[in-house]
This record gives sequence, C-alpha cells and structure tokens, in this order.
Amino acid sequence: MKKIVLLMTLIALASAPVSAQNLLERLANRAKNAAEQNIGNKVEQGVNDVLDGKVGKKKNKDKNKKEEAAAAEAAAATETAPGAQAQNVKSDFVRGSVILFEDDFANEQVGEFPSKWDIESEGSAETAIINGKKYMNFTEGSNTLQPLMTDMKSYLPDVFTLEWDVYCQFDAENYGLGQHELQMMFFDASNARVGTVRFSFRDGGDAFGYVECDKPDGAGSVDVSYGWDSIQDIIKDRAWNHFAISFNKRAFKYYINGVRIVNFPNVAAPCRFVIGDVGDYAYRGVANVVLAAGAVDLYERKTTDLSEAAAAVEKAIAETGKFVTNNILFETGKATLKPESMEEIQRVAEYMKANPTARFEVQGHTDSQGSDKINDPLSQQRAEAVVKALEEQGVDPFNLRPVGKGSHEPVADNGTEEGRAQNRRVEFIKK
Repeated sequence: MKKIVLLMTLIALASAPVSAQNLLERLANRAKNAAEQNIGNKVEQGVNDVLDGKVGKKKNKDKNKKEEAAAAEAAAATETAPGAQAQNVKSDFVRGSVILFEDDFANEQVGEFPSKWDIESEGSAETAIINGKKYMNFTEGSNTLQPLMTDMKSYLPDVFTLEWDVYCQFDAENYGLGQHELQMMFFDASNARVGTVRFSFRDGGDAFGYVECDKPDGAGSVDVSYGWDSIQDIIKDRAWNHFAISFNKRAFKYYINGVRIVNFPNVAAPCRFVIGDVGDYAYRGVANVVLAAGAVDLYERKTTDLSEAAAAVEKAIAETGKFVTNNILFETGKATLKPESMEEIQRVAEYMKANPTARFEVQGHTDSQGSDKINDPLSQQRAEAVVKALEEQGVDPFNLRPVGKGSHEPVADNGTEEGRAQNRRVEFIKK
C-alpha cells in the first residue's frame, strides 16, 4: 500500500505545476523518510531482541514453564528429603589462619630425603613424583617420620588444623598391589599416643580406616571405623585425595576431600604428630602437608551448658555477693574482647536477664605488668566493653556500672605467670 501511495505521488509530481510540484515533492520526501524510519526501527528492534535474548522466547515459552516447574519440584524435594543437607553440613572445614608448618616438596630434589622432615624412630623416605607432583615417598617396611620443628615434643597449639594429600589407586583386578597403611599418630607431652587416624588400601582395590582418640584424664577412648561403602563416593581413584584434621581444645574432626568423616566432641589434646606407614605399595607417601593454628569454631551445646553455668553464677552471687571470672579475655594491651569470651558473657547475661531488677558493679582488673597510668584506664575500658557486650545480649545497661580497678586489688602473686593470670579478671559485684 505504501508503495502505491509513493508511486502515485511521483506521478503527480511529474504533471503538477511548479508551486504544486514543490509541495508534492516535500510530501513525497516526508513519506519516503517515514518509510525508511519505520524500516530502520524494525531492524533496530530486531537487533535489540537478539541482544536481549528475546528471539525465540514465544516459541520456548512452554518449554521454560516446564523447566521452571521441574526446578521448583527439585527444590521442594531438597527441602523435604531426609539427609538432603548432609553433604553441606559435613563440609565445614576451615584452615587455621596462621601457618606453622608447610611443605609441598616442590623445591626438593628427587631421590633425596625431604629437608623439612626427620625420622622419628624408624624407616626412611625420599622425594618422588607422581603425575608431575612431588611428594614424600616412604621406603619399604615400617616408617615413622615427623616434621622438623623448633620444639620437637610440643608444637601443636590448643586449636589447629592439619592437612595432607595421599595418592590413591584402586584396581580390583590387580591383587598384587599389597596393603598400604598410612597413619597420622598424635602424642601428648608425656609421649603417650592419644590419637590415631588410619587410612588403608587393601588387596582387591578396597579401602578402609579408623580414627581413635583418648578421652581426657585417662577416661578411656573413642573410635570410629569406616569402610569402602561409606567413602567410595568421596575417594577419587588414580588421583590425589585431600585429608584433614581440625582440633579445637577438645573437639576432633576428620575429613576426606572436604567431607567430615569423624566428629569427636571431647578428646585429649595432642602435642605433636608423626606420620606412620606399613606395607609395600608403589605410591605410599604424602604431599602438601600444612599445619596451621586456628580451626573450625568450637560447637557448644548452649541450651544445657548455659543453663548450668547460669546456675553456677547464681550460686556464687547468693553465697558471696559476687561472681568472679578469668574466662573473659581481651587482646593484649587492649579493651577488645576475644571471641572465646562470649561464651562466659552469655552465661552471665542469662543470669542477669533472669534477675532483671538486680544491679551490678562490673569491675575490670589487670595484673601489675605496665604502669598504673596505662592499667587504670585500660581496666576501665575493659569493664565498659563487658557492659556493652552484655547489653548486646539483652541485659539492661541501667543495672550495670563499669569500674576499672587497674592492678590495685590483686588476688594472687604478680611475680608468677599463674598469679598474673588470676589477677587478670572481671568481677560482677551485686549492689
């Protein structure tokens, strides 16, 4: 239709007088421009549709609806299926923030004994390569090796992580591989073994292991055994696998490729570790050993623990009119609360919220290290920090008055470290 109009306009131009011809010419140009603009707009819109991914949307509308329905159904199944969150829950490993020992063997000479290690009691090792990756390969027979540390008897902190890699090759058709057993063994200050983590390859391409740890104060031990059925979806065949331990004061956790295998809530604290090995296997050894201070946060069963602790706070105040604690800790020379202090603050807060009319003087005490000019305002700032933390826990600050006592009221000898630790305290005095 537009072409016909344009053609008629041109014919009219050819036969019209000059004045009318000029008018018709202008109309023709306007019609032409409008037509070109319309075509350009359609082209531009088409390009934009392509860029915005709109092309084919109408065609795929039904398909998209089906996919959305399937995704919603899968999400609903994830929320309701038993154990659906287990994999995520069991992947809580966090490496410690301060590296104490690390060896990837990258700078070691192949065939030589690794320079950062020593023989603990027997055996030997040499640097070798698998698939381009260097590692510490154990010789035939039994081996017990340990890292070279400044203090060879006690170098594990109260909170640490330990990681290492092991090359695994499972071949169900080859029964001549022999058995290879790798053990991480942990010892206390008296050189008594307090923990063992074993991982074994068995003839026939199978694998199994166990973890055993002593309980504190010689109260027996706890152990967990695991077999191929429980780890076959975790272990990678003909590849390096990552093993890790997280220890926090009393909690012992063990992981394979990021998945937690063992979770012991209360075991004896180790002071050092040794890598042990038995059997005869082509690739027995470890790579990428990392020891770090820090670990996964300590889980507290707060519902029970807090109630019991609040009862202890109540008993102390009822008998003496005050509650004294050395478990509210600060960074050295600062009024910054350490994270581990919150456990004690929560216990005090529970008691105070249960007794909302009771009023307390919150006293900060320091040891005698440093001058009064420093300690007096520091103790006041620390008392104020405790009050603020209690307020954040829901305690009415109207019932709390912070007071700094400096080092003027010691309860023990400041000449010893033990005495100074007792003097660094917070007291809650009922008024």
